[in-house]
Amino acid sequence: MSNRTVMGMTRRSLLGSAVTVALSAGAASAAEAAPLWREFSRAPFTHPQIPYVGRAGCHGGATRFPRRRIVADVCDFGAVADGTTDSAPAINRALAAAGRAGGGTVTIPPGTFRVDDVIRVGHSNVVLKGAGSGRTTLHATKNLTELIGTYGSRYGGDKSSWSWAGGLIWLAPQARWESLVAAIRARAWPFEGWTGNRRDEWRTLTALAPARQGSWTVTVADTRSLRPGALVLLRLADDPDHTLLEHMCGGGSGPEAYFWDDKTKLTSYVPYEWPVRIARVHGQKVTLERPLPLDLRPEWSPQLTTHVPELSGSGVEGLTLEAPDVPQQQHLLDKGHNGVVLQCAYDCWVDDVTVRHVDNGFGLVAASACTLRRTRVAGRGSHHPYFCREGSHDNLVEDFTIEERTRPAPANTQLHGINVEGLSSYNVWSRGDMRMGTFDSHRGLPFANVRTDITVNNNGRHGGDASAGPLFGARFTHWNVRVTNGRAGLVKIDGLAPWSATVGIDEVREFDQIDVPDFPGDLHTRLELYGGPGAVRPRNLYEAQRRLKGAGR
Repeated sequence: MSNRTVMGMTRRSLLGSAVTVALSAGAASAAEAAPLWREFSRAPFTHPQIPYVGRAGCHGGATRFPRRRIVADVCDFGAVADGTTDSAPAINRALAAAGRAGGGTVTIPPGTFRVDDVIRVGHSNVVLKGAGSGRTTLHATKNLTELIGTYGSRYGGDKSSWSWAGGLIWLAPQARWESLVAAIRARAWPFEGWTGNRRDEWRTLTALAPARQGSWTVTVADTRSLRPGALVLLRLADDPDHTLLEHMCGGGSGPEAYFWDDKTKLTSYVPYEWPVRIARVHGQKVTLERPLPLDLRPEWSPQLTTHVPELSGSGVEGLTLEAPDVPQQQHLLDKGHNGVVLQCAYDCWVDDVTVRHVDNGFGLVAASACTLRRTRVAGRGSHHPYFCREGSHDNLVEDFTIEERTRPAPANTQLHGINVEGLSSYNVWSRGDMRMGTFDSHRGLPFANVRTDITVNNNGRHGGDASAGPLFGARFTHWNVRVTNGRAGLVKIDGLAPWSATVGIDEVREFDQIDVPDFPGDLHTRLELYGGPGAVRPRNLYEAQRRLKGAGR
């Protein structure tokens, strides 16, 4: 059956097929399945504590990435694998030529290539492909401060935004990248998302009728600018009473009692912007390729809009990016020895890529429906091994490794881990080996994210400015997590995250950084199979949800 047919299915038919296989997904029998799983499988799109993430990742979580025909070899453009010649101009010329040709694969043969500039994937359907992370190495000699300039924070202070933005391999639409660089050099610190440096590069396509979170189909006022396959932006504005932010936290007395007005960093993230492809247009009904992440209510002015042109269908594969082995900078003063970043990207991927000696490893910045697979952060230690921010949604990070640092952490540095912040939602971290770091929810009200089937030496600390608001919104789920050092912090979240689920983790205790819940009263949380990660079925929540989704294909 075609993807378009799948996406065009009604919610009822998809749900009906899902329930047919629910009890067999990830469990030998219904009796062995976790009670929460059985409960979730009966209402996968509307469960109050567990989000539906079965379509997270590139092309709905496809196990294989698109294969593009080879259109260039970087050596034909002047790259030399001698470790001393600056090959960045040649690599970027090859990538630009592939973009002009309408896409294709640019290959890098085995060897070590010196690069003295940012490697830019700026056109859709372009893939940069090495011979394997153990065979092709890009040795990056400079940092982003040297290459682009000082990048201050739009929120003030002396912080360096290279502490959480930008990569020495940077996947972003060419025009968007150029506008960001121009703003940074002009010291006009930009917003980094889908609607431009000042969040004004959009226009309304149509207003939306009220709908419930979990719906696959919406009713629109005007279909003239909508077509199947198009990427649109769902925008939801908050109201003066902050009922949208309360809804992101599951609602109820706790969020209603929270004081939102002084959380100026958090409120700067609204409107909530969620990119999604249109699967079908039928009359005034529009079917989306993913279910709605939130309710659509009139007081939030729900609408579909345009956005900056996206990067789509592009990837980086089979290489190692190695920065100089210099000491890690003090906290929030990173120079920008950063790894791979996807920005304003949709249906893009990174596969079999290692970064070494970086300040920040792999980044998702206003990126959605992307997959990071078989990625590894190694070397002297990183500030953010993985970061997910600025409204990044529906991404999948799987088969990932954070290695133990190769040198002691310098004084006044910070280690986070797998980070999520800035209203980012419906992201998944799956099958991870974290030899250091933590589950870093960095305030900014991330919600409906899943971490599953992960082993963690929980020795990092989370960050987040007080003006960024709560650590967690609703429907955070930690499922089958092995904690090797017995530390609870930000892994056992039943006492912190509203409307959340902690299922199948080791017994842990609080020490080092200890948090208190942001909301008073009953958090409506669930704790199940505590102390028994080996017993939880299904073992991987995302993969089990994939099987639910697959039943409706």
